[in-house]
Amino acid sequence: MSEIAPETRLWNLIRGALGTKALGVVADLGVADALTAGPRRVDDLADEVGANPDTLYRLLRALASDGVFAEDEPRVFRNTDASELLARRDDRWAEFAHLWGFSCYQAIGELDARGNDVPFTRAFGTNFWAWLAAHPDERANFDRAMEGGRADLADRLAALHWRGDETVVDIGGGSGTLLRLLIDRRPGLRGVIFDLPETDRGDAELGDEITFVAGSFFERAPAGDVYVLSKILHDWNDEQAARILLTIRTAAPGHARLLVADSVVPSGNDPHGVKWLDLLMFVLQHGRERSEADWRVLLEGARFVPQSIEDGLIQATCR
Repeated sequence: MSEIAPETRLWNLIRGALGTKALGVVADLGVADALTAGPRRVDDLADEVGANPDTLYRLLRALASDGVFAEDEPRVFRNTDASELLARRDDRWAEFAHLWGFSCYQAIGELDARGNDVPFTRAFGTNFWAWLAAHPDERANFDRAMEGGRADLADRLAALHWRGDETVVDIGGGSGTLLRLLIDRRPGLRGVIFDLPETDRGDAELGDEITFVAGSFFERAPAGDVYVLSKILHDWNDEQAARILLTIRTAAPGHARLLVADSVVPSGNDPHGVKWLDLLMFVLQHGRERSEADWRVLLEGARFVPQSIEDGLIQATCR
């Protein structure tokens, strides 16, 4: 693989904000959905999705230069493998594009290394969770975005050793998608979704095996045999994450297991998306991604014993 020129490397980062915004705009317009049947002229697309034809053309031309959409003929565009992801509902790329392209985008503009306040709060005048609670459509989009990759995680969890009749408590479990998928793969398990009451969910879809319990994981946690934290702890700084873990440990019986679905930041200079995600967590509310050493300190301080620390899944037992 040829080395990227220094100028190109810098340019790709400098203009990155435009790519983030462009993806958010076309995702909200539903352009990828409108192209699922095949190539179309940009004027027809603009009429369908409610966009200005020239603006839409320039957005698509720029995105196509990076392989998202393709211009087969002048002003005629089609989907590519990348843009088709925006039209696939299961992977939730469209929801992520909206999240990054609008609320996150505005908050990122407030990132400043000289202060220690929260960029999102400076941008919106309130914290991230309070803002979501005040904007139900954004909360619903956020909950859907968090469902991306749930099937793969359910496969990974189902492959672990299970007794078969455990109660699994999904802390901050959102809509319950992960628990439904896990119980589909491991019949006999029972599930508890523990989350804030405003969480977007369909209670009728949970089935008899899953119940929803409303509450804050800073205050309490339901009793269970296995506790799952999927993309929760990275939202919080070390002090707050420790409080969450201690709340769980207080509620957990001695035999309980803890399964944390979060990233492990690798050392060195190799490219890794989690290093950028760490910056976003800082922007939103001073959350953070963690290295293996960070995870050990955090878990042991909350009276858990790490058993396995792998990227995407950290396993621990009670001490």
